[in-house]
Amino acid sequence: MAEIRLAKTVTGDIVIGADDKEKNGIKDVAAVQIVPSASGSISIALLPFGFPFEDEIGGFLPNDRLIYEISKIPEELKNKYTEAKSNIRIAQTGAADGKIIL
Repeated sequence: MAEIRLAKTVTGDIVIGADDKEKNGIKDVAAVQIVPSASGSISIALLPFGFPFEDEIGGFLPNDRLIYEISKIPEELKNKYTEAKSNIRIAQTGAADGKIIL
């Protein structure tokens, strides 16, 4: 699978997608949405960038439409993107005991 990139667009959207070196941009683009809760914590939702008009992750953003790239992407966010794109759930290990959490 291609390298996963996390970036901010010129319009202020935060997006995640797969690096496309041939076309010089990001393909299979998902919007990263921050969802605050009443308790003060936040959740992160991944939506197709074309939502509500598209229901699948896809599309392409050229690099000249990106103004900032986040270099250290949290592993959990990479896994969530991969799950959303492929419909394959990625098993994660627990920190303390090494058990697989499904």
